[in-house]
Amino acid sequence: MMLDIDIEADAEWDSSIDWTLLVRRAAESAVAESAFPQLAAGARPVELSVRLTSDEQVRALNAEWRGKDKPTNVLSFPLAEADDLGSSEGEGPELMLGDIVLARGVCEREAAEKAIPVETHAAHLLVHGTLHLLGYDHHDYDEAADMEGREVRALARLGIADPYEGGH
Repeated sequence: MMLDIDIEADAEWDSSIDWTLLVRRAAESAVAESAFPQLAAGARPVELSVRLTSDEQVRALNAEWRGKDKPTNVLSFPLAEADDLGSSEGEGPELMLGDIVLARGVCEREAAEKAIPVETHAAHLLVHGTLHLLGYDHHDYDEAADMEGREVRALARLGIADPYEGGH
């Protein structure tokens, strides 16, 4: 899996954390728990873009693309079509899954509220965002339960406890 990771210096992400490794492990775990685990195995070249940025940048993107003028923790912009994902067996052109954008301030505040390390919460958001790029959503109960189960299993691969345990 090819990753394009942009960590914006002015967003002041904690430089003591290996964000590149965290992004890679979270994305690969999410793919492995999806209906398309062959993508993680390298059956086809796959690219994913991740930007770690400021709340202000995420607020601007959220306003432009979702009509919500406020920052949010993670945004996902899928590029691959469902047919492209299903045809991921064997050779083929590189598959661009899409873009994920995380807001530093929101991520840090939510981690503090949950009393967990910021990298743990960021990993959860990256898994969540990657699953969105793979076509998963949470618009109704069944979709939400399926996506949540995949998140929990992907996080377990990373040694991270179920973030939903005890309620939402």
